[in-house]
Amino acid sequence: MLDINAAIKDYLKDKSILITGGTGSFGKKFIRTVLDNYDVKKIIVYSRDELKQFEMQQMYRDEKRLRFFIGDVRDMDRLFLALQGVDIVIHAAAIKQVPAAEYNPMECIKTNILGAQNIVEACLHSSVQKVIALSTDKAANPINLYGATKLCSDKIFVSSNNITGSRNLHFSVVRYGNVAGSRGSVVPFFRGLIAQGATELPITDAAMTRFWITLDQGVNFVLQNLVRMRGGETFVPKIPSIKITDLATALAPNLKQKIIGIRPGEKIHEVMCPRDDFLHTLEFEKFFIIKPAITYFNHTNNYDVTPLGEEGKQVPEGFEYNSLNNPHYLTVEELIEINKKI
Repeated sequence: MLDINAAIKDYLKDKSILITGGTGSFGKKFIRTVLDNYDVKKIIVYSRDELKQFEMQQMYRDEKRLRFFIGDVRDMDRLFLALQGVDIVIHAAAIKQVPAAEYNPMECIKTNILGAQNIVEACLHSSVQKVIALSTDKAANPINLYGATKLCSDKIFVSSNNITGSRNLHFSVVRYGNVAGSRGSVVPFFRGLIAQGATELPITDAAMTRFWITLDQGVNFVLQNLVRMRGGETFVPKIPSIKITDLATALAPNLKQKIIGIRPGEKIHEVMCPRDDFLHTLEFEKFFIIKPAITYFNHTNNYDVTPLGEEGKQVPEGFEYNSLNNPHYLTVEELIEINKKI
């Protein structure tokens, strides 16, 4: 089996990377990790918020390798310009807030679905070699609009491997759960309430569970899959689950917890590998691969062994990877230690 860290360093050497939504929590961590550890030619931050781009310029100060490009994934012409000379695209731009998507459905559709289509079409007319699109557990058996749009986005990227022709271009998807401490997540929300002197923390449902991943883990998983990917796979990491009540206890052990009911479009438990996909799901030591259901005309659907030599096996009939039946849960004590590092 190949050394994955050495493979990443070798692959990224002198590459040009564009990351959409690069001023978000994932983008900031991804950029810092790559600049600190890999000899890339340049990273282009593509986003529509000029203030956040300005703030990032002050934080990173790497004028030689870091570029900023104001643009929206809804703007095809702007994407064409931004992708000139780019080798790798990490597509992280999305409208992500579940309630916001429920109340503003067309805006969510324009960014998450039409934006995905624009990325694909622009890459088909550029020198891009690999594209990884970030997905979410909410795209598996979606019940909210955000999840439904991300499922559509996933399908667009997976199927686009069928229209690359003779190009050296491959599209894959990475799906994982809630990112600890990311902007808009429950940890900064709870911390804000605690700082304001709240006497209780709101809990939507006492039984609620979630997958839990740190930003470092998320970034490293994406980098690993840049060298694993053949095109068409959906990569799912094996990560722990948490109980929302345990998270609240870890952050504020002395505060009461008040049940307020779930928000529009919210699930009690999340799924990353749906039961209906078990025929297409392979289990590896530290991750799963959901194979494409379609057959490609220009390459085979053989994903049993990754380019790194990792071997997978077919999951059993009826298998589902969800946050409730996950064998690995974080304890309150473990959550306390993780929250100290966020």
